Amino acid sequence: MFPFLKQTSPPHLPSGFVLESEQAPSSRELNRLLSKCKEKTHPPRRLDLALRNSTCNLSILEQSTGKLVGFVRATSDSGLNANLWNLVAEPGEHQAQLLAVLVHRVLETLRRDIPGCSISVSAPSIALNALRQNGFLLDPGGIRAMGFRLR
Repeated sequence: MFPFLKQTSPPHLPSGFVLESEQAPSSRELNRLLSKCKEKTHPPRRLDLALRNSTCNLSILEQSTGKLVGFVRATSDSGLNANLWNLVAEPGEHQAQLLAVLVHRVLETLRRDIPGCSISVSAPSIALNALRQNGFLLDPGGIRAMGFRLR
């Protein structure tokens, strides 16, 4: 059976956290989380533009404080391709579970809204398990992604 057809039980959000899909975080909040996860931060104006032009954004917030602890965004050509960006979850005891929820939920959204599209992802190594559980293959058929920095 193809790995992407494998049915996995949906991961559950740990108690004390909420999933937000309507309101994207501020660039300041997202940069704080990216920095805490040892990921590259971005100029606020460019990050705001990226957030506005994303197909969807998913955030995980601490319920009691509203603090951003997990995030992923997707871009798409609304037809054949989608890309996941800024997949991060705050380091700690819930990190793996938060990543699993983000990956599962964003894939659920993309499958519903853009069925049949190809999905690629730029993610930290800590997210590999969550990605594999949801059918992603690392460098399938020897294909490797390349990036180009726009100035």
